[in-house]
Amino acid sequence: MKHIFSKTFYNVWILFVVGSFSASVLPLMHTISSLAANNIIQSVSYATFPISLMIIGTAISVVFATFSMKHLGRKRGLMFLLSTGLCACLLAAYALDIENFYLFSLAAFLLGALNATIHQMRFVALEAVKEINHATAAAIFMSSGIVAAFLGPEIGFMGKDIFEVEFKGSFILAAIIVAISMISLCLFNELKKEIKNIKKTKTSTSKLLSNPIFVLALASGSTSYLVMSFIMVGTPLSMHEIHGHSLESTKWVIQSHIAAMFLPTFITPFLTKLFGFRKLINLGLMLFTLASLIGFYGSSVSSFWFQLVLLGVGWNFLFFSATTILPQTYAPKHKFKAQTLNDTIVLSFQALAALSAGFALHFLGWDMMIIFCAIPILAMLMMLIWERKSVSNSRSERV
Repeated sequence: MKHIFSKTFYNVWILFVVGSFSASVLPLMHTISSLAANNIIQSVSYATFPISLMIIGTAISVVFATFSMKHLGRKRGLMFLLSTGLCACLLAAYALDIENFYLFSLAAFLLGALNATIHQMRFVALEAVKEINHATAAAIFMSSGIVAAFLGPEIGFMGKDIFEVEFKGSFILAAIIVAISMISLCLFNELKKEIKNIKKTKTSTSKLLSNPIFVLALASGSTSYLVMSFIMVGTPLSMHEIHGHSLESTKWVIQSHIAAMFLPTFITPFLTKLFGFRKLINLGLMLFTLASLIGFYGSSVSSFWFQLVLLGVGWNFLFFSATTILPQTYAPKHKFKAQTLNDTIVLSFQALAALSAGFALHFLGWDMMIIFCAIPILAMLMMLIWERKSVSNSRSERV
C-alpha cells in the first residue's frame, strides 16, 4: 500500500485529481443533457443529439489532442485542452439561457475535446511509471472516475434551479470544476522525455493492425464503449420519460452505473494477474449478457439499477484489459500514432452507439435496443477466438 503513495506515483496521483474534477463533466452531461435539450426542443428522439455530438466530437478531437500534446508536451497540451472544456461549459450555459438548441449542441460537440483529453490522460499516467507498474497506474487513474461519477450528477442537479433557466447553473458549476482541475494540473511535473524533441518516425496503420494483440485491445475497447454507451445514453429518457421514474431515481441509477465502471479498478489488476486479460474480457462479456437479460425482462428502478451496475462492471473489465494491453503492442516512438488510431476507432463506435440510442428508443423501443446488444457481444467472442488462433499459429511458425 505504501508503494502506491511513493514518489514513483506522484504524477499519477496529480492526474487522479485532475481527472476526478474534469471527468465529472461527462456524467453530468450523460445525466442532464438530454433533459436540458428536451426542455428546448420538446422531442425525445432528438434530445440525445447533443450527447451524441459530444461523443462524435471526442472521436474527432483525439487527433487534435494527440497533436497538441506531441508538439506542446503533455502538460501544456492538457492545459490547453482543459481550457477548451471550460469554454464549452460556459457556452452551454449561455445556449440554455437563450434557448438555442443548435448552440447547445455545438457546446456539447466542443466538450468532446475535454473527453478526448481525459482519454489521453490514461496514457500519460502509464508513461509516468515503469512498465511493471502500468496496471497499478491505470488503476489509480481510472479510479478518478468514482469521484467523477458522484460529483458530476450532483453538480448537475445542484445547479438545476440556481437560475431561472433550468440547468443553466449546472454548466456554470461545471466550468468552475474544470477550472479547479486546471489549477491542480499546475502541480504536474512534466516528463523529461516529453520535453525532448521527438524524432519523426512513421509506422503504417496496416502494420499496427497486423498485430492480433493490438486488434484485440482495439476490439475490447470498442465493444466496451459500444454496448455501454448505447444503453447508458438511452437510460435517462427510458427511465424518466417513458417509464415514469423520478429524476432522483434516474440520477441514482446513473451515479451507480458510473461508480460501477470504476470501483472494480481496485481489484482489476489483481484479477488480471490471476486470470489473464483474455479471461477478464470473457468475464466482462458475461456481465454484459446478464445485464441485457435483466434489462429485457424488467423495467422497475431496481431492474434498471442492476442492469446498469452490471453494465458498468463489464465495461471496466473490457476497457481496463484494452488499456493495459495496448502499450505492449507498439514501440514508444510510435505511441502517438497507435494511441490516436486506437482512441479514434473506439470513440467512433461510442459515437455511433450514442447517436443511434435516441432514435432506437423512439422507433424500436427499449426491448429491441437490448436485443441489438447481442451483436457486438457475439462479435467480440469471435474476435477472442481469432486472436488466440493467430497468436498460436505465430508461435508455431517461430518454433
